[in-house]
Amino acid sequence: MSDGHGSTPGAPGTPPGWASNQPPPYGNTPGSPWTAPGPASGAPESPPQGFPQAPPPGPGQPYGQAPYQQPYPQGPYGAGGPPPAMRPGIIPLRPLGLGDILDGAIKLMRSNPRSVLGLSAIVAALAAVPLAIGQASALDTSLSSILENRNAAPSQQNIIFEQSSTLISYAVEIIAVTLLTGVLTRILGRAIFGGKMTAGEAWTLTRSRVPTLFGLVVVTLVALLVPLALVVGLFLALGAAGAGAAVVAVAGTVAVLAFVIYAFFVSTRLALAPAAAVLERRGVVSSLRRSWQLVSGGFWRTLGILVLTQIIAFLIGQVLAFPFVLGASFLALLGGGSTGAQILSAILIAVGVTLGSMIAYPLRAAVNGLLYADRRMRSEAFDLVLQTAAIEQRRQGWVHASADDLWDPAVTPSGPARYGSPDQGAPWSHS
Repeated sequence: MSDGHGSTPGAPGTPPGWASNQPPPYGNTPGSPWTAPGPASGAPESPPQGFPQAPPPGPGQPYGQAPYQQPYPQGPYGAGGPPPAMRPGIIPLRPLGLGDILDGAIKLMRSNPRSVLGLSAIVAALAAVPLAIGQASALDTSLSSILENRNAAPSQQNIIFEQSSTLISYAVEIIAVTLLTGVLTRILGRAIFGGKMTAGEAWTLTRSRVPTLFGLVVVTLVALLVPLALVVGLFLALGAAGAGAAVVAVAGTVAVLAFVIYAFFVSTRLALAPAAAVLERRGVVSSLRRSWQLVSGGFWRTLGILVLTQIIAFLIGQVLAFPFVLGASFLALLGGGSTGAQILSAILIAVGVTLGSMIAYPLRAAVNGLLYADRRMRSEAFDLVLQTAAIEQRRQGWVHASADDLWDPAVTPSGPARYGSPDQGAPWSHS
């Protein structure tokens, strides 16, 4: 008998309230893998294998009433949660969390130690040598002053020598770290797909981007140093005008605080420019605009991760360098100002600074590169492009060098729909 809704109660495979002229909700057809259990398929009404079963009723409990309310897993993915993301390389191919980014940076160093740590050690040693010489000289002078005359001040010559060594070290570090960042970013781009790259191959691919990388450094320094010069000029102007101490303190505090906020804002907005310059082969202005665009919508998260990375890198450098600096202090103390003691102190300081920097440099470069990949996955669904490439690479059994081209939006401007299409001549086209 009809219930007035166009359905026939008790019809095989049709739940109550379902119209008789509509197909069954489970696709009940002979041999269908989605056939619903019940009279239509001849299967008993029991949960699938692997799902929790209701235990027999206890004393005083009606038969068929389970002691819990949800015998079946709830949610769109069942009991196991969402399926794990593909991970052919150092990161999962999905938007990244903080743990994924830090873990990916560590995996980059572990997966390709010869290229990553070897290059970082060379760069760190170049920057550490002049700094170590200046610090060893200053350390020897300070300890000699303490032992001989506690009121003696370091000579003007020693101060100039120490400051000159520090400036030379900073200049070498800027040049070397700029080159290292470009090379490590190129290695990172391949490592995300699970591939490796030698230092020579990475340099060959990065060499053409060196002018752009130095252009980014110059623009960033100018953007930070010009406001800093204005703050210094403000202090000089207040001093020349004979302003009171209270006025100088208030004005100086406001100016310094404004500069710090400005520096954090600009450096965060432009932090992804080197990755865009290397992986997308953009120019200076285009890379800056690209970084500004990618950081939009994720500024505070990007800032927090960058600050945390700087803190971690600083602590690693200090912990690794401390035993060597302590040993250099003892040598300078026991050596009594001899030339041999100064040389050994400088060597120990250089070794300690090198060890700390060879971990800190790739950590910072990797975090910046992974933040770039994360922002593209979040704002452009770039993870779908990466997953498509990973599937094709798994089918072929190797990571082709043309995987580097996938980072360029000109190759895949429309994401996965255009990616790998045969008419594009793409290296990942399906045959």
